[in-house]
Amino acid sequence: YNEYCDNYWANTGVYEMVSNYIRMNFDGLKDAVLRLLAGESCTVDTSSFQNDLNIVRSKDDVLTSLIHLGYLSYDREQRTCHIPNREVATEFKNAIVSDSNWGIVATAIQQSEQLLKATLDGKEEVVAAAIDTIHSDATSVLQYNDENSLACVLTLAYYTSQKDYMRVRELPAGKGFADIVLIPRPNSNKPAVVLELKYDQSADTAIAQIRDKRYAGMLKDFASEVVLVGINYDKATKKHECMIEWI
Repeated sequence: YNEYCDNYWANTGVYEMVSNYIRMNFDGLKDAVLRLLAGESCTVDTSSFQNDLNIVRSKDDVLTSLIHLGYLSYDREQRTCHIPNREVATEFKNAIVSDSNWGIVATAIQQSEQLLKATLDGKEEVVAAAIDTIHSDATSVLQYNDENSLACVLTLAYYTSQKDYMRVRELPAGKGFADIVLIPRPNSNKPAVVLELKYDQSADTAIAQIRDKRYAGMLKDFASEVVLVGINYDKATKKHECMIEWI
């Protein structure tokens, strides 16, 4: 006994089974795993499951098996599942990073610490270029055609921010809902971050919306400084534009 706590699941046989499930190549499974890692809920049809963890023949069978194993929580009314805590999210991430088939998506997660640093340093072109790179692979997994998909990719891009931040999607703030908010954890000296996403508009429009709707106001209770990040994706050029301000 040394008063040290850590995640024990990675050392169990069940974890190996879970890793194998996540790596299966069923239609829609990669999309579902990415959205789950991004903190979203995914619909799941549990009716086809054969009550045998060794028989999985579809994305829904994989998700249902993970529900039975306790790696996903299930909402019976909505018929959706989600990752219940950070420890489980870490195991999902580890399974992806160790599998070469996940390509640049795994790389994006591994490099997310550098992306956060570039954001806090105000390096707009570096941030935009990094998101461009992530997008090049995300289109093969996600239907990258709206702000929700952009938000999913960006949440993954800032994955390691969870060490210092509580990451919230669609946070009620000011006069509306902020797309992605990073709230510093207690005893952290980090600034809060508000990311507003636009599709075929402009990064300047995103920053203006943060200001107009006063998204940053409520964050002053959590941090002395707030970083405003506006990101726009141009469908024609397939490029991202980034604008960063401090208040």
